[in-house]
Amino acid sequence: MRVETAPEFAQAAAAAVVILCWLAFAAVFTFRMRGPRPKERRRERASIIGIVLQGMSFACVWCTGRLTFSPITPDHPAIGAILAGLCVPLAVGSIWLTITAASVLGKEWSFQARLVEGHRLVTAGPYALVRHPIYTGMFGMLLATGLAFAHWIAVVPAIVLYGAGTIIRVRSEEKLLREAFGRAFEEYARRVPAVFPGLRRPSDRRPTP
Repeated sequence: MRVETAPEFAQAAAAAVVILCWLAFAAVFTFRMRGPRPKERRRERASIIGIVLQGMSFACVWCTGRLTFSPITPDHPAIGAILAGLCVPLAVGSIWLTITAASVLGKEWSFQARLVEGHRLVTAGPYALVRHPIYTGMFGMLLATGLAFAHWIAVVPAIVLYGAGTIIRVRSEEKLLREAFGRAFEEYARRVPAVFPGLRRPSDRRPTP
């Protein structure tokens, strides 16, 4: 009978936690999608491209797996065990952030960029830290999934694809928000970074005229 080593056990535990987090994500969002949907005012179709790119990034980490429960760094199993250990809080924190942000967003949440009747500019909760906390959380899940299942080479293009998709989706959503809320959104964007706390583009810092 084969006995698992400590790195293999850590990797198995990390993989189990990541799977449980994805199941929680699927359950919550399936439940939310079943509720009544508000009337749509306008949709930004360019965001579909961003959704596809982000989907491809997750395909990279799910479809380029390594041997079951093998460490991401096979030549350095101790490092692999440490990375697997980091994977657990990363996955739990990321999925918590994603679900919390969607709950705070309420009826304004959707996969595609759109405005609905009575659309609010949400700036509370996670949205006080970043303008797009769902993308922050899903980036964390991308990294956690990569650490748990993917070959390390696949993680690099996954990050590039996710970044490109996120840029497209952020621009699509903020185009609608600027049109709907004008100065209020500009002031919010000047105060709060887009995806990562403390990281803002120079254009986000310029004074509002």
